[in-house]
Amino acid sequence: MRRIIVFFIFTLLLSGCFDRIELEQQSYVIAIGIDSTEQKGVYSFTYQIANPEVGSASVQSGPDEPPTEIVTVNGADILSATYTANSFVSKKITLDHTKIIVISEELAQSEDFMRVIQSASRTPQIRRSVQMLVSKEKATDFINNNKPIMEKRPHKYYQFMLNRAVQTGIIPEATIHRFFQITEGDADLFLAIYATTEQSDQKKNTEGFEDKYIAGEIPQIGGSPTQFMGSAVFKEGQMIDIINGEETRLAQMLDRTLDMEDYVATIPDPKMPEYRISYDYSQKKEPIIKMNYYKNKPTEIDVNISFQVEVIAIPSLIKYSQNQEDQQALEEAIVQRLEEKTNALIKKTQEIYKSDAFYWSLYVRKHFKDIKEYEDADWHKNIYPNAKINVTYEMDKLEFGKMINDSNLGDVRD
Repeated sequence: MRRIIVFFIFTLLLSGCFDRIELEQQSYVIAIGIDSTEQKGVYSFTYQIANPEVGSASVQSGPDEPPTEIVTVNGADILSATYTANSFVSKKITLDHTKIIVISEELAQSEDFMRVIQSASRTPQIRRSVQMLVSKEKATDFINNNKPIMEKRPHKYYQFMLNRAVQTGIIPEATIHRFFQITEGDADLFLAIYATTEQSDQKKNTEGFEDKYIAGEIPQIGGSPTQFMGSAVFKEGQMIDIINGEETRLAQMLDRTLDMEDYVATIPDPKMPEYRISYDYSQKKEPIIKMNYYKNKPTEIDVNISFQVEVIAIPSLIKYSQNQEDQQALEEAIVQRLEEKTNALIKKTQEIYKSDAFYWSLYVRKHFKDIKEYEDADWHKNIYPNAKINVTYEMDKLEFGKMINDSNLGDVRD
């Protein structure tokens, strides 16, 4: 009798594997592209499916074997289109390992965008950490034209490229979770990654320095055609504008909910403006944000940012490291430039966007007793556009790298 009971228990335990699907029976989607079509309510979905055998040391793949398979189908939402694609893809399509969702700029600017992206929040197959990317061209063209040169495994390419770009601040942290969190909060702007595989004919960045580009404007020769730079600005679930890499960095510096590592920037040399000084900016502390809300007069927002600078290049060869007055002039120039650029971005968000891209609505909510009172105060139309904002940068440390002196041109060219 005891043997029968034990056998029955083991039978119940083993029955949990009846729906198991072997790894080689599944197709892993690493990127999903969504485009609009001429038919209302029907969208074009592109799936980039990884070939796990390419680039793997444990499996020998053929020299002509492609790293991915790309298929496109029409559908009403992501899930129904996935099942349609499975009618001609031999293995079961799985969305668990998807890295990015690519949205065409045309679709992102339409009022129907929220209708099609909504399914991404419902299905447990798509992780909330998936990054949202807006492409200048059609999403299907972006995925097909994106051909990494140094990395054969496409899932690793997206992972490395996005992680590093987010860390340096030239693109934002743009997860699906953050998109729905901000959009449903109905108070702030959401920044999505902006990218393209097409070069622009006109270069708006006349200065030609580091982060003042958007994707497609960076002059390059060779390498992959794909450029990640800047952000697509979303308000109430719809794209309204594009900001460049510098503005994206500033927005992340003002947002306490995001982490950003150090980045390299340049500034005109205070003593010889024809040259530019390069420095490494790092922000070790979170910005201090104080908000005083007033019902009958403008809200006051004070922001204090502490940062550190390590100078890495002085083409003018001026000895800033040995002269205290010159160091003070350089420090003032860096702080002044940061404050000017930040104030310009804040003015743009107040006057044009009528909302902030820094998630500052979190700090005003405590002044209201319930959600209705907060919504009636209206962060979009009333509180933020009329607020008095003061941003202060404080440099904690100024360093000059490993060398005290640069080469002396008088001695070199004796």
